[in-house]
Amino acid sequence: MMARDLATVGRRRRQVQMPAYRSRPDWPGAGGFHRAGPVEQGTGFALEEATAVESNGRGTPPAVRQPLWPLVLGGAALLAGLVLGLRPALAQPVPVPQVNLNLAQTTDPRQVVDTVRLLILLTVLALAPALVLLMTSFTRIIVVLSFVRSALATQQTPPNQILIGLALFLTFFIMAPVYNQVKTQAIDPYLAGRITQEQALAAGARPVREFMYRQTREKDLALFVHMSGMAQPRTRDDVPLHVLIPAFIISELKTAFQMGFLIYIPFLIIDLVIASTLMAMGMFMVPPVMISLPFKLMLFVLVDGWYLVVKSLLESF
Repeated sequence: MMARDLATVGRRRRQVQMPAYRSRPDWPGAGGFHRAGPVEQGTGFALEEATAVESNGRGTPPAVRQPLWPLVLGGAALLAGLVLGLRPALAQPVPVPQVNLNLAQTTDPRQVVDTVRLLILLTVLALAPALVLLMTSFTRIIVVLSFVRSALATQQTPPNQILIGLALFLTFFIMAPVYNQVKTQAIDPYLAGRITQEQALAAGARPVREFMYRQTREKDLALFVHMSGMAQPRTRDDVPLHVLIPAFIISELKTAFQMGFLIYIPFLIIDLVIASTLMAMGMFMVPPVMISLPFKLMLFVLVDGWYLVVKSLLESF
C-alpha cells in the first residue's frame, strides 16, 4: 500500500505545469500562436486553453518577430546589381588633356619678347584684384563702412561679406563713367583694329589717371614725386603711375578717416551720457556699451543713417 502511494505521488510530481506555446493553423498568417495547457509526460496529452483576444468581434494573433535574412539577401542583391550596372561606366577611360611645352631655339628676338610679355601679363593678372581695388573708390568706401560698424559697437553686424558687397557695388556705380570712357576710347577701337595695343593701353589709362588726380591731394603727390627723385613734372601726363597710385591711396585713407571722425561724434556723445548716468545711479558693474547700443541703433534708424552715409560717400567723389 505504501509503495503504491509513493508511485502515485511520483507520477503527480512529473506533471509539467508550465504553459506551452505552439502554432495554431486556424488563425490567419503563418505565425499564429496560442497557449496550451499542461502536458503530461506519461500520456503526451495536452489540455488546450482558449486564449483568443477579441478585436472587433474576432480573435487577433499577437505580433511575431520576422527573420532578417530575407532583408539581408535583398540588400546584397541590390548592391550587386548597382556594382554590375556601374562596371561599364567605370571601365571607360577618363580623357586626360594633352599639354605640350616647347623649348626649341629661335632666331627671332620678337618671339622671346612676346613670351616674356605673356609671363609678365600673367603675373600682373594675379595681382589685378588688389590693383583695381586700390585704383578705384573701394578704399574710401570700405574704410568708412568699417568706421560705421565700429561706432555703433555692433561687433560683427553687419558681417564683413555684407560690407564688402556693398562697397563693391558702390564702387561699380561710382566708376561706371570711367569704365564707359575706357570702353569708348580704348577697348572698342582696339577690338575694331583701329589702334595698336600700346595705343589702347595709353588711351585706357587716361580716364583712370584723371579720376585719381581729382581725388589726390597736391601735398601727397609732391611727397612721392620728391622721394622718387624724378624731375619736376610739367603736366599731369608726366607723372608716372607708380608715383600717382600711392599718392592716391594715402589721400583716400585720409579722406576716409575724416569721414569716420564725423561719424563717431554723435555715438561718442551717447556713450558719454550713458556712462555718466550709470555712474550717477551707482551702477558701476553695468557695462555702458550694453545700455548705449539700443540708443545708438534708435538714433541711427531715426536719422536714416545708411542713406546719409551712402549719400555722403557718393557726393565725396
